[in-house]
Amino acid sequence: MRDEINESEDFEAGEEIHPLFYGAPTSTGFRKLRKRLVRETRAAIETYDMIRPGDRWLVCLSGGKDSYTLLAVLHELKWRGLLPVDLLACNLDQGQPGFPATVLPEFLTERGVAHRIEYQDTYSIVKEKVPEGRTYCSLCSRLRRGNLYRIAREEGCQAVVLGHHRDDILETFFMNLFHGGRLASMPPKLLNEEGDLNVLRPLAFVAEADCARFASAMNYPVIPCDLCGSQEGLQRMQVKKLLDEWESRSPGRRQVMFRALMNVRPSHLPDPKLFDFSALMPDSAHSNEKDVPILREH
Repeated sequence: MRDEINESEDFEAGEEIHPLFYGAPTSTGFRKLRKRLVRETRAAIETYDMIRPGDRWLVCLSGGKDSYTLLAVLHELKWRGLLPVDLLACNLDQGQPGFPATVLPEFLTERGVAHRIEYQDTYSIVKEKVPEGRTYCSLCSRLRRGNLYRIAREEGCQAVVLGHHRDDILETFFMNLFHGGRLASMPPKLLNEEGDLNVLRPLAFVAEADCARFASAMNYPVIPCDLCGSQEGLQRMQVKKLLDEWESRSPGRRQVMFRALMNVRPSHLPDPKLFDFSALMPDSAHSNEKDVPILREH
């Protein structure tokens, strides 16, 4: 990740800005936060080669703090000529009781953001199919993903863009480690099974706390998820609590763990499908020595 940002990308008070930043605080603290979000998002986009000029991105907006942050930062990058793609915001109204259906359309229209609002009652399907006391997340996300892929194709988009951040990626890694028996997480860039859409996560380097501070400072109308949030004992919440405890005892621990995910050594993991251990043989000149040969590192 880059440590600095070009002067041309600096945000000075009073300069022309995208409507999504109207009313932004002028404090030094907020300006630093804003620059950090833009810098880290741009770094992730470049690191994982997400841009193909002229493409159209379907930017998924749930109404949560993370998706608001994603929407604002992507439009800031495009506004400044740093993101040569077309952006279409999309909210999938899944029919949850009490969902404030007018909030997002009004928010997007007032700020001149191109958008599509889609209603699909997946809530009833999830409630019908999932036994009482079980978590809804898996089925809910599959139904949501299927609808978003369909919408992306209908709108001529080449990418579905999600608001998952660094902490989501870490939590998913530990959920797979503790409960799935595998080392896996959310890739910042993924090609779907059909091979016609990229799934992108430009906030891969961004901390959840920064998304929360940004959305709060901008006073965006955050909409909570009452479906999953109403269930206690979710595995993800348990992992989040564990990471919070580690972070409180050792500040910066999350960032260290995330760097580890970007610094994988296949030869130091016991997966024979990942590394050719059969090719590790001692040199013939030392084959008669009594000492156990040292394996070569790759």
